[in-house]
Amino acid sequence: MVQREAVLRLDEQWARVRSGAAHAEPRERERLLDELIGALRPLGDDPECTARLGLRLADRAALRFAEGDRAGALATIEEGLRSSERAAPYSPEFARWYARGLINHGVWLAWPLSDGARLPRHPLGPAASEGPTAMERAAGERARDLTRTAVEVWSGLDQRDPVNRRGLAQAKVFLGDRLAELGLAEEAAAWAVDAEGDFRQLLLADTGPEESEEAEEALDHIGRQLELRLRFLAFASLVRLRTQGLLPERLLPQAVVAARIQGVAEDEIAARLGLGAEQVHTMLDVTPWVAVWRVEVRGADGLWNVLHHPWHSSTEVRNRTAADVASEVVHAFTASADCPGDGAPWRILLWWHEEGDPAGARFRLTGGPDAPPVATPS
Repeated sequence: MVQREAVLRLDEQWARVRSGAAHAEPRERERLLDELIGALRPLGDDPECTARLGLRLADRAALRFAEGDRAGALATIEEGLRSSERAAPYSPEFARWYARGLINHGVWLAWPLSDGARLPRHPLGPAASEGPTAMERAAGERARDLTRTAVEVWSGLDQRDPVNRRGLAQAKVFLGDRLAELGLAEEAAAWAVDAEGDFRQLLLADTGPEESEEAEEALDHIGRQLELRLRFLAFASLVRLRTQGLLPERLLPQAVVAARIQGVAEDEIAARLGLGAEQVHTMLDVTPWVAVWRVEVRGADGLWNVLHHPWHSSTEVRNRTAADVASEVVHAFTASADCPGDGAPWRILLWWHEEGDPAGARFRLTGGPDAPPVATPS
């Protein structure tokens, strides 16, 4: 008992240092954390100490991750999760610690799959021309599975408690992010919409200003993510989301534009999305999209060289398909002095909103010697 009380006092001391309530130099912080972890390890039969060991191993992992030691951080958090999992059944609080640890581990595992803005590097998944390495993909799949487990843990807690409802909503957001990193945009969008509904319910509840601000920030994040993910969805995916009630009304204009970009006729868009013909026509007339194109010519060295403006440019259009816009660019290019004709291969790629992975182009066409122009709208 004396040993346990001493360890908990040491944990309390670390918690003050960790929060900034007490000051400690970096080396002293590490020494204190190592001492605490060492003191907690022998108390494996005590659920609280086991749970706290999981927390403190997660703290150590965070420090290692900040130092650039990702491998060391991942190994440490794995050990911490084993402790947290053992303690989780003993208390809702311990279960919450376990769920948060699962989410953090997922974020760290999936780190190489996102860019500096935490957006997917390979949003098209297997369709991407340059996808993640086998090791990165395996880590991303493990991150997805851990985050799905976190959703299950939060779901199993008392949903009358707003802390648990908020934790579940946050876990759904993270699961959507992990799925998007693997190129599973439709499933990612479905989870984001589910989470959005949860956060809106939390805003309607009688919560404090801090909780309301947190929910507003989460809704902003979800909104940005959904706008991005809809740009990568095929019309069939949009129809499925609409049928399942997972296509928010505010995003219907973007969904209609996405379908039109892909070349779907207005009447089919209206029929399959359950909208009126006039409603669809109005959405297309008032909702612009940005077409971004790039024309390249292959040099003698085999490399593709990007041409100057106007063959590398963008414009805002309404009620036009990707093929409509690209055909105008091709017509102008083939009639210009910049077109090599049969002298060298050339190609055009056209994107919605911003250029990127060729696999994500809404329109692709290759021309030149031995390559008769073949359009590939996507």
